[in-house]
Amino acid sequence: QVQLVESGGGLVQTGGSLRLSCAFSASRSTIYTMVMAWYRQAPENQRELVAGFTSSGTTNYADAVKGRFTISRDNSKNTLYLQMNSLKPEDAAVYYCNTKITWPRRGEYWGQGTQVTVVS
Repeated sequence: QVQLVESGGGLVQTGGSLRLSCAFSASRSTIYTMVMAWYRQAPENQRELVAGFTSSGTTNYADAVKGRFTISRDNSKNTLYLQMNSLKPEDAAVYYCNTKITWPRRGEYWGQGTQVTVVS
């Protein structure tokens, strides 16, 4: 069973920084297959990809966050991170950790989300 637990959201001023964390747990074999990403959803908007890893380990970012956000993963701590700098009001949303697995079967899992609020 895969579990994802986000933390690190909060209220920050425009231009500030936050680091989101996603602690993940699963069997060792499943963790090996996990391809992870961060999504966000603002009120009345669709959920959108913010940053993610590809199956080959490269990263990709939404144009709106390139140069400001950095995704990283610490396998020794079973944790995914999203470092967010130079935050803007339009970054305010609920941020979700996401993973796709291929063992023991293909599947997709979501965390419960963490709220990020940016005030000017």
